[in-house]
Amino acid sequence: MSHDEDHIAGTREKLVRMANQIATFFHSKPREEGITGVAEHINKFWEPRMRRQFFELLDGDAEDFDELVIAASAKIKRPLTSEQADKSLGYARPVEAEGAVPRK
Repeated sequence: MSHDEDHIAGTREKLVRMANQIATFFHSKPREEGITGVAEHINKFWEPRMRRQFFELLDGDAEDFDELVIAASAKIKRPLTSEQADKSLGYARPVEAEGAVPRK
């Protein structure tokens, strides 16, 4: 596994762990309050790119996520694209000059 692949795998594990830690806290609340609490926390404190990665993981294989996280996912704001997530943070991809050869 390359360094980049290790980093990606580590990031995924961290997102799952963080989401599950949030759920662990909210398990002490009544179920509906817990679902709302998990969603509100992630919406408030996770940037759009984190939420995009979260949904990529959840859509791919949700088995590592706490069931409260899965239930809360319907209330979590889903960025539509990676560009939308980046743009919401003020990042913009450089526009290639017209007629320029694209970089690979």
